[in-house]
Amino acid sequence: QVQLVEFGGGSVQPGGSLRVSCVAFGSILSINTMGWYRQATGKERELVATLTSAGFTNYADSVKGRFTISRDNAKNTVYLQMNSLKPEDTAVYYCYAQMWAGDYWGKGTLVTVSS
Repeated sequence: QVQLVEFGGGSVQPGGSLRVSCVAFGSILSINTMGWYRQATGKERELVATLTSAGFTNYADSVKGRFTISRDNAKNTVYLQMNSLKPEDTAVYYCYAQMWAGDYWGKGTLVTVSS
């Protein structure tokens, strides 16, 4: 049984910064890829950023240069540092982890960017 729990969502003004984190709990041998997706109201879920165990990153074009993904493998934790936030970044952010046993998702954390 594996659970992903997100932390750190909230409200911030445009131009501000926020960091969200996600911890994987349970019977974990190793995690291949960890990452973040988001879903805004009325839109489909989209990739934000992923980070493989080998250190390869993939970012959505819309967040390149503003968001940074990192992970602490010893803690089974992935982080997303979000800078220069824009109103269009408002969404529920979901943590994702790919393991040998399958793909896992967190329940999401809401990030609201508004003045």
